[in-house]
Amino acid sequence: MIFRLLHDTVDAVKEKAAGIMTDQAHTPYQHLFNLHNRVVLILGGSGTLGEAMAHGLGHLGAKIAVAGRQIEKVNATTARLSEHGIETYGVAIDAMNKESILAGLNSVESKLGPVRVLINAVGGNQPGATVSPQQSFFDLPAEALSDVVGLNLFGGAILPCQVVGFRMKEHGEPASIINISSMSGLTPLTRVVGYGAAKAAVNNFTQWLAVHMAHELEAPIRVNAIAPGFFLSEQNRFLLTTANGGLTERGETILAHTPMSRFGHPDDLIGAAAWLASDASAFVTGIVVPVDGGFSAFSGV
Repeated sequence: MIFRLLHDTVDAVKEKAAGIMTDQAHTPYQHLFNLHNRVVLILGGSGTLGEAMAHGLGHLGAKIAVAGRQIEKVNATTARLSEHGIETYGVAIDAMNKESILAGLNSVESKLGPVRVLINAVGGNQPGATVSPQQSFFDLPAEALSDVVGLNLFGGAILPCQVVGFRMKEHGEPASIINISSMSGLTPLTRVVGYGAAKAAVNNFTQWLAVHMAHELEAPIRVNAIAPGFFLSEQNRFLLTTANGGLTERGETILAHTPMSRFGHPDDLIGAAAWLASDASAFVTGIVVPVDGGFSAFSGV
């Protein structure tokens, strides 16, 4: 009797386990990163990092709206995306002008549908806002500092979030805003005065807006940021490489403090962007994700 009871119990457990396995085989987990027909607007989408994320999210099924100030670069980017079978649309937007953002948003939504994901990849630095052997901190022109802070904080986060975020709230559908920050926003780096201050403010704003959307507005809009490590780009090449293609002292120091011992590749951002854009991060808001090869985790010893 006891043996029969145990036998029946074992059989029941096996049947339940088989049922669980069958259920798991039909769960939607494999679709968490599926962005099929989700409209993604990438401001700064014609830049190196923006285009890489456009390709990655497009291959996951998203419709990609590429925005930038120079329509020629935007069109070149959309042409490359189209060659890979990605549904895309290009529009000229000045991220420092709310009227321009609104006009571009209207154009995108009339062509592709409601925007569900906003990626703010507008930003950059300039020598005038950077300390160098030729220019001390005390000599930095206020105009250059103001330009860099304005571009990265207002154009790279606040103004697009005001315009597109409001439209997302009107639509009432779950949506995601992804700001592109920087290592200099997490840890102060020498020389890049204006850029570092702006990116630190972007991190603070990202967290503030995440709380505001969820708590004050009760809107299903998540707000997060990605902080890339050191990726060679036009904005920082003058700091990291020499005229003959070698590394500057700063470039060598950075690699020495990056455990993975390399600069980032634009495609390295795709995974984090896909996670934050998709339902895989449905309970994630108000965070800054380092994609830095371990730079922010290494003390140097």
